[in-house]
Amino acid sequence: MGDAFKALADPTRRHILELLSGGEMTAGDIAAQFQMAKPSISHHLSILKAAGLVTDERRGQNIVYCLNLTVFQELMKWFYDMGFARGGENDEQ
Repeated sequence: MGDAFKALADPTRRHILELLSGGEMTAGDIAAQFQMAKPSISHHLSILKAAGLVTDERRGQNIVYCLNLTVFQELMKWFYDMGFARGGENDEQ
């Protein structure tokens, strides 16, 4: 889970996740949304993939990325278990 939090700390990676929340996208489509070199976007996608936040699938000459909702569910469960969903136990103090 630590890799996921580290990946989420970067604003570019969070923006990629926002884009993917609309559905799967090719690496080229993702890169077109940024004003940075394609290798930089590729690096960010690799970090997201290593953290388990996205999955990829080769389709012909393209690599298609999509969100891995399982990891997001695990993160939400962790937040819930920690009391964040209920506002925490220390709210009354």
